[in-house]
Amino acid sequence: MMTSKNSCQFKYQKSFSKFYKQSSISAAQTALPKRAVLSAVFGVLVLSGCQTTPNNDLLGNSPYQTSTRASNDRNLDQQEIARVRTSLAAQYIRKNELDTAQQQLEKAFAADSRYAPAYDMMGVLLQQEGSRINLAKADEYFKKAIALDKDFVQAHNNYGVYLSQTKRYREAAEQFEIAGATLGYEGRIGALENLGRTYLQLGDDSAASKAFLRALDGNRNSIIAHIELVDLLLDQQRVPQAQRLYDETLILVQGQGVSPRLLLQGIKLAAAQNNITTRQQLAQQLLSAYPLSDEAKQLKTWLNNPEAPWK
Repeated sequence: MMTSKNSCQFKYQKSFSKFYKQSSISAAQTALPKRAVLSAVFGVLVLSGCQTTPNNDLLGNSPYQTSTRASNDRNLDQQEIARVRTSLAAQYIRKNELDTAQQQLEKAFAADSRYAPAYDMMGVLLQQEGSRINLAKADEYFKKAIALDKDFVQAHNNYGVYLSQTKRYREAAEQFEIAGATLGYEGRIGALENLGRTYLQLGDDSAASKAFLRALDGNRNSIIAHIELVDLLLDQQRVPQAQRLYDETLILVQGQGVSPRLLLQGIKLAAAQNNITTRQQLAQQLLSAYPLSDEAKQLKTWLNNPEAPWK
């Protein structure tokens, strides 16, 4: 599912973004004023990106396993209780039953006060509740999760989503960089997509391009990286490269429907190449299917003054 340019979302770690499926870190639902995207999740965000709650049954392996090693059987049992309670909390967060989720996390803390994923999940919960007081509290829980387990990469991505939502973009970029540089982390590509979006917020198109290219290196099917790079290449008037990526994007989204953002990109590419027929066809499709979208408004402004730059 595609998202419009003005509704970019940051992704939470992959397992949680399943619950906040666009949504679109994308978790996390933070609007990017310059460009948009998925989200999770900015899935509670913006994040689509969109934060991370594990999608597994209580007998299966949880994404919330850390590098912490219990010293004896009792510690193992207590950590397992904390894991199960955290997993239950994730399920309640998914259903927006936040009070019940909070109760489960308190039981997780009681079982194992050093179980990093429980602190990360509490940060997610408080962020989803969204009040000023709880947003402030969430910061400390994310920091605690990272402090307890330096190898718990998921917490870095989720903290980055939180920082992006609260507009602390430079700090967010630091967290996404850590997650995006950790080979073997299953949410690495999403973290790189989040990193690119964050640099767009900071107005650093060069750093954003590098992050999206890293995401494509890791997963050539990254729709987010494709879409963002098309806009960046268009801004640089690198039309042939933008057209190639745009054609790849259309293949990737087959069966999902074409978003207003993709339609507008196609119109820009057609206009840059003096392809009047394609431009008119796509313009008619955009104005007919999405007449109230921001992209339709941009198109109307441009049609009234074709010599003006796109905005």
